[in-house]
Amino acid sequence: MIARLSALAQPSRLAAYRYLVRAGVEGAPAGAVAEAAGTPANTMSTHLAVLQRAGLVVAEREGRVIRYRAAFEAVRDLVAYLIEDCCDGRPEVCAPIAEIARKAAACCA
Repeated sequence: MIARLSALAQPSRLAAYRYLVRAGVEGAPAGAVAEAAGTPANTMSTHLAVLQRAGLVVAEREGRVIRYRAAFEAVRDLVAYLIEDCCDGRPEVCAPIAEIARKAAACCA
């Protein structure tokens, strides 16, 4: 979990990851990720490698292009880990998180 948090702690990597989440299951080529994050392609390659080592993205070669996709199950595990003990018998503490989770489950059903 620390590697995942560390990978997301850098602004360009967080921007890249958020872009890939929005791209959905289709993902996006590395160049598009770099452009969306406003980062040079060679720098973004390094950032994407960090995200991949942390298990947050998967890469697939398509000819000369590498397409990256968010590993949704990895971020679900990370969020679950972070909020696992959130309520501690006080549901009002997690009410906003529970509402977000409910909405997310409804949109994915």
